[in-house]
Amino acid sequence: MTGYGRSQKLLNGRDILVEIRSVNHRYYEYSSRIPRAYNYIDDKLKTLLKSGISRGKVEVAVTVNNIEGRDTVIAVNKDVAAGYVDALRALNREMGADGSDWLEDDIKLSKLMKLPDIFTVQKAPEDEEQIWSDISQVAAEALARFVDMRQTEGERLKNDVIEKAEAVLDMVSQVEVLSPQTVANYRERLYKKMTEVLEGKEIDEQRILTEAAIFSEKIAVDEETVRLRSHVSQLVTMLNSEEAVGRKLDFIVQEMNREVNTIGSKAQDLNVTKLVVNMKAEIEKIREQIQNIE
Repeated sequence: MTGYGRSQKLLNGRDILVEIRSVNHRYYEYSSRIPRAYNYIDDKLKTLLKSGISRGKVEVAVTVNNIEGRDTVIAVNKDVAAGYVDALRALNREMGADGSDWLEDDIKLSKLMKLPDIFTVQKAPEDEEQIWSDISQVAAEALARFVDMRQTEGERLKNDVIEKAEAVLDMVSQVEVLSPQTVANYRERLYKKMTEVLEGKEIDEQRILTEAAIFSEKIAVDEETVRLRSHVSQLVTMLNSEEAVGRKLDFIVQEMNREVNTIGSKAQDLNVTKLVVNMKAEIEKIREQIQNIE
């Protein structure tokens, strides 16, 4: 089943965006797009998503932007600063060795700040547990929205499948009405043919009844229609279940198709054949729809 969920939050100096997308797939298949620096969260993220998604080809994208300045530390290189001060004072002493006093010891902090290598900018060490806590919070919210969307879509699909299943049941009822009529028509055709062949001679009514009974046995679809009704009932029950029933639905639809094929192989009436074709078309639509149901 297709689905989409998105969440974005500003947490602990990080702008975190998580997007979840999925398309139909028989099993749970996970892929991700995560910044390389945060690859260590991938397995945890996969497990988190699997807790809410049982089927589908799922792709999650994570974006993390650090707010400017929040992930840096300014360090003072005291040894370099002290070296500058010592060097400048040594130079002052050398320049004033002749007793002149034109040099002053006017070293100030504002001047030191302009000298190279006094300050270094370093990236602050990251707390991996805190980062995962923040990302998982955003991912959980995106997952909840994703699940809500899929539930809405699932309800629509369920109603559509039930509608098609009811159409199949309606056609089953028509087959059940037509099947006995097919036997009666056969008996009538057999009687007429024997009358023409015997040209007025006495007709063996028992023989006609026997032939009709054999024909009736050959085209009887009572068992198939009963099983087909049972399969449709199970289908509807599963659709109304809160459990993940996608794979079970696959099996039920296969059994429905099997019964309809058997009815078709026994059909000796054009109207029944048309109904079989229509039932197979509806069941194929059901099969396509349940591929999108978990």
